[in-house]
Amino acid sequence: VQLQASGGGLVQAGGSLRLSCAASGRTFSTYVMGWFRQAPTKEREFVGAITWSGGSTYYTDSVKGRFTISRDNAKKMVSLQMNSLNVEDTAVYYCAASRKWPITIAAGYDYWGQGTQVTVSS
Repeated sequence: VQLQASGGGLVQAGGSLRLSCAASGRTFSTYVMGWFRQAPTKEREFVGAITWSGGSTYYTDSVKGRFTISRDNAKKMVSLQMNSLNVEDTAVYYCAASRKWPITIAAGYDYWGQGTQVTVSS
């Protein structure tokens, strides 16, 4: 599976942004899809994940109620809708694919997109 994330940009605090991750390959629907982020000088952090069918999602506490992950297996796309953004959300965001659920550590993901920068200004 090859992944390509897009949709990052500069947004003011309180604003919204929607990230997308396009996948190639015929096995997209067999992967759990996750989102991670990495801020400067910090380790890569789990944001959330969605199951193979999209029936379940799991989020880290800091984004619950603000971020929503969805997927469209027919289009081989996964999205991360981010609302009520704050400066602490500034990071490079990565999509990733795993065979396991639930998995919140980066080492549990087999494939990674290249990352897209999200910058939230105060």
